[in-house]
Amino acid sequence: MEIPGVDINPSQVQTNSKKLSPSDISQDEFLTLLITQLRFQDPLNPINNAEFTSQLAQLSSLEKLNNIDSQLRDLLIYQNSLQNTLAVSLMGREVEALGDEVYLKDQAEINYTLSQNASVVKISIYDLNGKLVREVELKGQPSGSNTYVWDGKSSTGEKLPEGRYVFTVSAFDAQGQAIDVTTTIKGVITGITFEDNITYLIIDDAIKVQLGDIKTIKTVNEGGV
Repeated sequence: MEIPGVDINPSQVQTNSKKLSPSDISQDEFLTLLITQLRFQDPLNPINNAEFTSQLAQLSSLEKLNNIDSQLRDLLIYQNSLQNTLAVSLMGREVEALGDEVYLKDQAEINYTLSQNASVVKISIYDLNGKLVREVELKGQPSGSNTYVWDGKSSTGEKLPEGRYVFTVSAFDAQGQAIDVTTTIKGVITGITFEDNITYLIIDDAIKVQLGDIKTIKTVNEGGV
């Protein structure tokens, strides 16, 4: 006896070019497809228990993935909130942060830390267009924190305009081998800006640094960390 109906083989339900997977559709869409598949299954060839269990397992996996995604979003929001709170609390504090920029007024301090004593330290200063404006060579610099006070003049003795400049520091021992150098920026946090979901602190109304680049924090006029 022939039973009229829709001849659909559940195992062959697919998109135009590939089978749907939980990563391709939402949880609600996956559940709708599963129910539709059960409604229109061939009574003479019903979906077997193993396949049905497998699809339920996929649905369970999809639900867990959605829950994890939701938890990660909540965690990201919480982390951003903490960062913003910390950033606000740093207003008016003196900080030292990783960086390679200085803001020139009458002069500017270039801060760097040497991993060991250096026979020669070479400091190169560039404008924001990448043009080399000053190069300095220092002899016999000790390991640890060091500061070079730039007088704001170019290599030809010309007084350069106020603004931001970029610098690099290279160091070498007595045998001419390179020494590890870390460059930093020191100043007071005077502002906060948010760009592309990233929190930036503004040092001395001029230079932006990320919160994660801060190395030390001090209270201005108190000297306590």
